[in-house]
Amino acid sequence: MTKLFSNIKIKDLELKNRIVMAPMCMVAADEEGYAKDWHEIHYASRAIGGTGLIILEATAVESRGRIKEGDLGIWDDSHIEGLARIVQSSKALGAKVGVQLAHAGRKCEVKSEKIIAPSPIAFNDTYPTPEEMTIDDIKFVINAFKEGARRANEAGFDTIEIHGAHGYLINEFLSPLTNKRKDEYGGSIENRVRFLREITQEIKTVWPENKPIILRVSAEEYVEDGNHPEDLVEIINIVKDEGIDIIDISSGGVVPARIDVYPGYQIPFAETIKKGTNLPIIAGGLVTEPDMAEEILKNNRADFIFLGRELLRNPYWPLQAASKLNYDMEWPYSYSRAKI
Repeated sequence: MTKLFSNIKIKDLELKNRIVMAPMCMVAADEEGYAKDWHEIHYASRAIGGTGLIILEATAVESRGRIKEGDLGIWDDSHIEGLARIVQSSKALGAKVGVQLAHAGRKCEVKSEKIIAPSPIAFNDTYPTPEEMTIDDIKFVINAFKEGARRANEAGFDTIEIHGAHGYLINEFLSPLTNKRKDEYGGSIENRVRFLREITQEIKTVWPENKPIILRVSAEEYVEDGNHPEDLVEIINIVKDEGIDIIDISSGGVVPARIDVYPGYQIPFAETIKKGTNLPIIAGGLVTEPDMAEEILKNNRADFIFLGRELLRNPYWPLQAASKLNYDMEWPYSYSRAKI
């Protein structure tokens, strides 16, 4: 029995395999963040291809939380209908579906928006200097995440992922490189975690207990004074009892840095965090070969494998991976004549 194609259940989220489609911005929504036919077809194709869990791209909890114009939005009740269509079509094709709730913070590139961050430090010379968030700003954004979670549940998502990675707003609070505040949201690691902890607490008031919550983190910031996997263990252990069920491991994006990427380069980070938090882990990073995915899972280095660009290149990677691992996976009836 292959581990990659074994089922797994966390709360009421039961997956037919351990393959996760990572959130990847499509920049295909209209200027108000509404989903288009593109999104429905894009995600449904991966469901046909056999992906167990599809996590929608970074979906902004407020308009100034977009990374780029064209990002999906979940800041208004009118967004629910389009998101629900994506959920319904992908679930009807056998996948479970989540959404990444996100806020870009200082990395918002929408010129018409006011750029905010924990501290007034620009990402680099091409980005504007953000305004330091007031306490009222912080409370507003926390409520925006709560309302985004409520809308996600109304749209029928099986899980939500809180985007705490890649140098976006939550990550900006967590990192000592970007958080220079002198109040209760800055300084010590406990204070830097406060924003994430309060977001999680508010989400839990509207998100059903039987549906898991995923947290995506940048486990390594690739700068000496930044966060490293051991710091993320401490951060996660502070917030996990607030309702975090699964950790999705990524890295980088907080500040410009040189990153040596190679197949599996983030797996050691996943191992450290899995061992230090005892939470289920989604891991990946240029993992494109079924045998490599199987090794990571069977050696208990992670519990799920995410694929990003590989699933853009090949929506049917899971069907082909099953053949390579000698697993008799059921193909969609209409495609069965092409089964390898």
